Amino acid sequence: MTEVHGVPEPHTGWTFLTNHARVLASIADDHHARVRDIAARCRLTERAVQKIIADLEQDGYLSHTRHGRSNRYSIDPDKVLRHPAEEGVTVACLLSMLARDEDERHGASDHPRPGS
Repeated sequence: MTEVHGVPEPHTGWTFLTNHARVLASIADDHHARVRDIAARCRLTERAVQKIIADLEQDGYLSHTRHGRSNRYSIDPDKVLRHPAEEGVTVACLLSMLARDEDERHGASDHPRPGS
């Protein structure tokens, strides 16, 4: 990824996942992740990640507690996705599909995921 002054190279064209889904999945992988690390992983700016985290917290998908100078995030796995087309689909279901895909892409299906 090429960066200019800390801003990730933009992606052109459409994608299947929203930035909100990417940030949520990144937090699910590491509940202690720093905004800087989430931004790098999702190829977003830190400011964009902060806004997305605020959106997710405002609607109850995510909460955080302070631990010293860092945050510990907590995801509500029973929260239902927002779009009417995904009526009844929970955050846990979405994250399990993404985690399974991530494991398969990286050949980690033989290794347990952190927190599993």
